[in-house]
Amino acid sequence: MRLVVTGGNKLSGEIKVAGNKNSVLPIMAACLLTQDSCFLENVPDISDVTIMAKLLEGCGAKVSGVGSSKLTINCKSVKSVTFPANLTGKLRASVLLLGPMLARVGEVKMGYPGGDIIGRRPLNTHIQVLEALGAKIQDKNDSFIVQASHLKGTEIFLEEASVTATENALMAASIATGQTVIKRAASEPHVVDLSNFLIKMGVEIRGVGSNVLKIKGAKQLFGTNHSIRPDHLEVGTFAILSAVTKGAVKISPVIEEDLDMILLTLSKFGVNFKIEQNTLIVADSRLKAVEKVVTDVWPGFPTDLMAPMIVLATQAEGVTILHDWMYESRMFFVDKLLSMGAKAVIADPHRVLVYGPTNLRGQKLDTPDIRAGIALVIAALAAKDKSIIDKAELIERGYENIVERLSSLGAKIEKIG
Repeated sequence: MRLVVTGGNKLSGEIKVAGNKNSVLPIMAACLLTQDSCFLENVPDISDVTIMAKLLEGCGAKVSGVGSSKLTINCKSVKSVTFPANLTGKLRASVLLLGPMLARVGEVKMGYPGGDIIGRRPLNTHIQVLEALGAKIQDKNDSFIVQASHLKGTEIFLEEASVTATENALMAASIATGQTVIKRAASEPHVVDLSNFLIKMGVEIRGVGSNVLKIKGAKQLFGTNHSIRPDHLEVGTFAILSAVTKGAVKISPVIEEDLDMILLTLSKFGVNFKIEQNTLIVADSRLKAVEKVVTDVWPGFPTDLMAPMIVLATQAEGVTILHDWMYESRMFFVDKLLSMGAKAVIADPHRVLVYGPTNLRGQKLDTPDIRAGIALVIAALAAKDKSIIDKAELIERGYENIVERLSSLGAKIEKIG
């Protein structure tokens, strides 16, 4: 699939923020912890949700509503199964099935999780968590087997503040015997969303939103209704899009507490915005470079916004150093911006220096991953003339109906194939 984008328009209007991709996938996995039905609303219509639904159905779950904003998931008939590599290889979040499947049926077999190639994302912390709770893990023929006859609560200090390892620990601990304490836990909005979902199911969790979580395992969990949290990464992405196209865009709904570092960084770049009634309003801005943007664990600047932020820096007056120490391949899409006329120097796999402002020109491009893909769309909309973006199906893994939503703002963008 490819996108054909003609840039140069000032975008304006209103755009709705979809449900958080990084919330809905662990919450779908958490439905395995109960035999009752769970009802999810504000579900983003993205391909990653479709793949997770297929994985759940493969182990006996019934999933209805895929492709809509509402899902019903019933896991009453879940059974032990081998999750196939052709599905797990497409979805890094398939790793989130480990904790709840282990808790539910005592065994998990799966091919290695795949997803974006943005750098090494080992499973060490997941293995640490599951072994601490009582599991035994075998690695065989490019897949692994996790088994546990009984999960027992314990104290775990995570070797890294991994979001998905924290989520796996939360889910496994939810029906483990006794109390589990997770230290150095991730505390991103999507971890909070999962925690609130588990609490609705009957789990006692203290410390939600902090780096120390205390989970008291329950004997039985129950079905519930839950609305997926708005995606703060989409909010930041659309704010950057408005700023680089010199547009005026209203973005809603937003949760202001999820945006502190994002808005602080945008304000330093000179982005003109205000928040009114859960709506972020971005107006025409005079962009200026900042000395440095560095990713960090929450509540620091999120790695998933680094690629769009690099595009913003190409339109800001001055020199900006952008540093992502988390992933060693995050900067490799910058060569595509160079082909569009950007002035930048890739210092090493983690750092790039961007000189702005520059007039970008249309170019034939291909999408390396979800976040770089949306960054290239933003660059194409800010550029003169036409751009063609190949492998655009990767973008649809993370952004719901992106062509239709951007077209509603006046973007000239169409999908082919």
